[in-house]
Amino acid sequence: MTPADNGRVIVAARAWLGTPYHDQASLKGVGCDCLGLARGVWREVVGPEPFPIPAYSRDWGETGPREVLAEGARRMMIEVPPSEAGPGALVLFRMKPRAIAKHVGILTGPATFLHAYERLGVIEEPLTNAWRRRIAFAFLFPQR
Repeated sequence: MTPADNGRVIVAARAWLGTPYHDQASLKGVGCDCLGLARGVWREVVGPEPFPIPAYSRDWGETGPREVLAEGARRMMIEVPPSEAGPGALVLFRMKPRAIAKHVGILTGPATFLHAYERLGVIEEPLTNAWRRRIAFAFLFPQR
């Protein structure tokens, strides 16, 4: 698999800025959650979604034996070590120690990222150390 152009990923992601937060939605300008944002960027950069996304819980503290989100990303994206993830990479955050990775963002610069956050919608903000240390997995979007 060849990675998509990172600049194209960032432009597609920034087009979602200001989209209100809506759990399990994925409509630019209407509503999305963090995974819905990633799904929308996928549709623009790569094409149709390869499989339907099953319903999922909003519990960031969820624990379990499987990293379901990372497993799904591995089926269709290019995994890279989080330390090597740069602008345009999709990152999965582990929001609580020992919890599974349940939050998604897209790096837009060496120290910024874009994500959908409850009550705030899609925002771009600094990738602070508090956010950076929560990155558990990183993936590149493939070319169309």
